[in-house]
Amino acid sequence: MITRQRLAAGVCALLAALAAGIACPGGAVADETQAAAPKVELVLDVSGSMRTRDIDGGSRMAAAKQAFNEVLDATPQEVELGIRTLGANYRGNDRKEGCKDTARLYPVGPLNRTEAKTAVATLQPTGWTPIGPALLKAADDLNGGAGSRRIVLISDGEDTCQPLDPCEVAREIAAKGIGLTIDTLGLVPDAKTRDQLSCIADATGGTYTDVRHKEELSDRVGQLVDRAADPVVTPVATEGAAQCEKAPTLKSGLYTDRAEFGQQRWYKVEVAPGKELRASVSVADDRAVNPDYGVLLRAVTERGREIVRGEAAGTGRTDVISTGLRYPKPGSDDDNAPAETVCLQVTDSFSAAAGVKTTPGLPLELTVDVVDGPSGHHDVASFGLGRGWWLLGALVLTGFLAGLLWGWLSRWRVAVWRTN
Repeated sequence: MITRQRLAAGVCALLAALAAGIACPGGAVADETQAAAPKVELVLDVSGSMRTRDIDGGSRMAAAKQAFNEVLDATPQEVELGIRTLGANYRGNDRKEGCKDTARLYPVGPLNRTEAKTAVATLQPTGWTPIGPALLKAADDLNGGAGSRRIVLISDGEDTCQPLDPCEVAREIAAKGIGLTIDTLGLVPDAKTRDQLSCIADATGGTYTDVRHKEELSDRVGQLVDRAADPVVTPVATEGAAQCEKAPTLKSGLYTDRAEFGQQRWYKVEVAPGKELRASVSVADDRAVNPDYGVLLRAVTERGREIVRGEAAGTGRTDVISTGLRYPKPGSDDDNAPAETVCLQVTDSFSAAAGVKTTPGLPLELTVDVVDGPSGHHDVASFGLGRGWWLLGALVLTGFLAGLLWGWLSRWRVAVWRTN
């Protein structure tokens, strides 16, 4: 009887759940959030030097067109892709006009492969190399939205539109905190081109790649476009204060800021009883700096008492220096106990090399995480063994019984030997 009642109740519950799902089909859909589409813009140098025939027996322009066609065929459906050119239209000798020569060949948005390929096929090596102006326009093309944004710059030479330094342009883009990455590829580059393209990539946390063959170009551009479709955590731009009282209050997340040379940046985090604060900071030297530098991350109380610190030193061998700290706040028997305001201080000892601009500051990335603190029962009362005490007790008992059994067998064998 009881079994029949349970079966009937289960069937009724199932029918009720199905009826609720049919009656309210839009409820689940309304709660779903659709991630913003990742955006990529390919920025191609179409200056006169792209006629040079030194990539697998063909011109640099031909290699770029082939790579673009292959990448367009393989672009993930969820990626919004656009194409911008530099040096593709102006054929004259007026430098002022040549430095304005950047155009949107295909707008950033859902990809129509046929239209994009047709646009690429019309390109002919023409004019100047205005990399800086092209990067500014490309950043505008990708502006807006919450998805990842990436510029892939392909060039075979230096910018010809100084004093608008493309490295400074890249730093300004990064300083806006919009989470835009610039990757660069150099086609058979000389030393100066390599240095400039590397500088552009470093300023935004991107990568630089030397390219001397068609397959290398196609593979690398395809990898970068695919990478844009990977799920990423978009950092939140913040601005630290000169003192704790005026510092922004941060929650768990990833944040970006700019670290001025030799200055302090302050942030605040609320840590409730029984929680643990975990924080780390990374500072990138995106320009020439003097060797022997360091980064200090301190957690202090609002009254200035130091709680814990993390520090790291560098000598110029790496372009990023990082450190971190952990602060477990003891629990409280009072359920209404207030959270503690912890001040995080970031200090660096970088100094710029001669002739290098100090503004904007160096890229800073701060990670904040407030998690459950360590369990006192497992970590303290059990000396770190936790439930391992049961296993230890079982092993001791097993050893004791095995010893008794072995002793009895030994005495029995001796007794038998004496009898015989």
